[in-house]
Amino acid sequence: MPAGIRERSLRAFDDSGFSLNDFQGKVIVLNIWASWCGPCRREVPEYEKVRKEYVGRNVEFIALTAEDPRSAGKQVKAFVREMKFGFRLGWADAETARVLMSGYDGIPQTLIIAPDWRVLHHWDGFSRTHSGDALRAALEMALAE
Repeated sequence: MPAGIRERSLRAFDDSGFSLNDFQGKVIVLNIWASWCGPCRREVPEYEKVRKEYVGRNVEFIALTAEDPRSAGKQVKAFVREMKFGFRLGWADAETARVLMSGYDGIPQTLIIAPDWRVLHHWDGFSRTHSGDALRAALEMALAE
């Protein structure tokens, strides 16, 4: 994970700021999604179950959307309320999203980032039978390192 991306200021949904560097030393689950994305709608409940299982562990769950907060803000916030999305939520500018997505076009995308900033897993898309289980397995591997 490039240092410039780790240090980049991200705008949270509550208008505060954070950077990935704020979570140094933790395993980071980074999900890139959009409110208009059908697979994202199916993925969020699966990932929420997993997030709740890892409360109190050395894991930070972050979800970023590259949607424009000015034009899509109401739609995005409605999606978050409806889905009961409990991740740390933020807006990713186009460059941040492009770097994080590493050339993959589709969303949703999920990255599992080790405490030393290595991207251990990166997948795109959603599979009802594998997403929650894949996330759990990736987290267990990352925490065991």
